[in-house]
Amino acid sequence: MTITRTPPGLWVGQKIHFICLISLLSLTWATWSYLGKPFTAIFWCAIACPVVHQIFVWMAWRLELKSSATSKTIGFKGYVTFFFLLFASRFISLFTLAWTDRGSLKIHILPQILVTVIFTLLGLYAMYSVKRYFGFMRASGADHFYLQYRDMPFVKEGIFRFTSNGMYIYAFLLFWAIAIAFDSSAALIVAAFSHAYIWVHFYATEKPDMNFLYTST
Repeated sequence: MTITRTPPGLWVGQKIHFICLISLLSLTWATWSYLGKPFTAIFWCAIACPVVHQIFVWMAWRLELKSSATSKTIGFKGYVTFFFLLFASRFISLFTLAWTDRGSLKIHILPQILVTVIFTLLGLYAMYSVKRYFGFMRASGADHFYLQYRDMPFVKEGIFRFTSNGMYIYAFLLFWAIAIAFDSSAALIVAAFSHAYIWVHFYATEKPDMNFLYTST
């Protein structure tokens, strides 16, 4: 007997998503206030970028799985364009904040250099591994749009030899590297928020989608 699987609805997993988001924003606001509320506009712009990015991805993925609405409106090319523009905005806004707030963290130069180098190398190796072995289109969620991506094997090369989720574990160290390189306490908060929030996306949105896309009938 063939079992027809139903894609996850728009709101599946989103209760925990928004509970975690509100909790993270509250903790971020408290920490930012403790620091004296530095650079309000730039700081909250840097926080808003990952929020907008991940909410966009959640809605685009779920609408595509349910009714191909994303393909019918903006198309995959439009989706990818928005995806990478929003992804780039995370780095640009964080870099701007880190530069503006540089020197506020006041850490010693040797650990600053050491941590920056280690995190940068790990992050760049993760990004290289994504490009070389995984592909940026697949990483952006092409498996929600095209069936052929769902038949591809799981990647076990590069950074993926050590973990199945090298992007979220190691690539996001680049955010930490930027904050530490500029010795910025405000940017460090944003890096921590962004890294924590991507795991909310994984468990609330990506994991239910993967269970549908990669579970055999």
